[in-house]
Amino acid sequence: MSPADDTGALIGAPAATAVFTAVLTEGPVSRVRLARRLGLSSAAVTKAARPLIERGYLHELAATERTGPGAGRPASPLAVRADREFFLGVKITADELIGVVCDLRARVRATARRPLADSGVEAVLGELGRLMDTLLHELPGQRARVRRLGLSLSGDVDRTSGLVRYSPFLHWRDVPLGRLATRATGLTVTVENDVKALTAAEHWFGEGVGAESFALVTVGTGIGCGLVVNGRLVSGSYGVAGEIGHLPVDAAGPDCHCGGRGCVEAIAGTDALVAQARERTGRPDLSLDEAVALARGGREDVRAVFARAGSAIGCGIAAVANLVGPTRIVVSGEGLAAYDLFDTTIRASFERQAFGAAAQCPLSIRPLPFEEWARGAAAVSIQSLVLP
Repeated sequence: MSPADDTGALIGAPAATAVFTAVLTEGPVSRVRLARRLGLSSAAVTKAARPLIERGYLHELAATERTGPGAGRPASPLAVRADREFFLGVKITADELIGVVCDLRARVRATARRPLADSGVEAVLGELGRLMDTLLHELPGQRARVRRLGLSLSGDVDRTSGLVRYSPFLHWRDVPLGRLATRATGLTVTVENDVKALTAAEHWFGEGVGAESFALVTVGTGIGCGLVVNGRLVSGSYGVAGEIGHLPVDAAGPDCHCGGRGCVEAIAGTDALVAQARERTGRPDLSLDEAVALARGGREDVRAVFARAGSAIGCGIAAVANLVGPTRIVVSGEGLAAYDLFDTTIRASFERQAFGAAAQCPLSIRPLPFEEWARGAAAVSIQSLVLP
């Protein structure tokens, strides 16, 4: 493999990419196991690993195991040199930037937040620069090892071009965020939908490691879903694969901001929950926390709002199980703070709508703070280095 310069991807033969990806996501691992895992010869593994070792991305650990019965010298596992490079990851919301610095293994080294008084593009880019300064201050002497920035946000994002086609909560349309952020920061920028970025992090560095197929469903302001099929994150031809928030589940349901009617998100998204609770209680200033408190306190009409939301989410998850057949489904998002109010109806709806054996797909509940979403943005940036 002949890697490009230090600002480019580690471009090389498929064998080199496969070896580096396997060590990065599953290592440390010996050459013998890599050869078996990837269907390569030991010589091919050694050839692929050599330039990565020379450039400091991989290193050999002390010999710890023998390669087989009667084998001679013990194997020396290959491992990633995690501090070879650092990656910035930023999750953009309508009112806040959440940032992290990760090493090559996506381990978080520093975190910071910046409030957004203005969600306009120029204001966000200005706060992004200040957030980066805060994060890099936490890594003295390491600025030269930070060359990549991952950005994630809700909506329709074209990862290839860095174009934000539509972000409903930021009210952005056709914003060339990748180009603008590159110009503002001087870094190589990757832009991805926030749910897909979180899914990428789980696939390479979390619950999805080694899984050929799984789904990540997020519950909160929006209802999202990231899909991994045959070991690859699925975006689809139009970049919006997995948008279960916009599956119609009630033809007579409320209008959705997407232009549809009766979508999962129009029933179960945070704004929809609050709007329905305000209507039921006659309190136009009711907050989400107050609605949750009323529901937990036994207010049946408000509890019914959460029950309806759970039923809609369960239908969406069942659609994923029926269409894709993942080995497991992870449910996350900021909405899990009130998960006890719709857990039962999510599971009942899922089991009712899932077809046949798909109902046996396990649902794993995993609360993740926004720092983990920012880590997802960094993970996508790591992928942009590793994958040609």
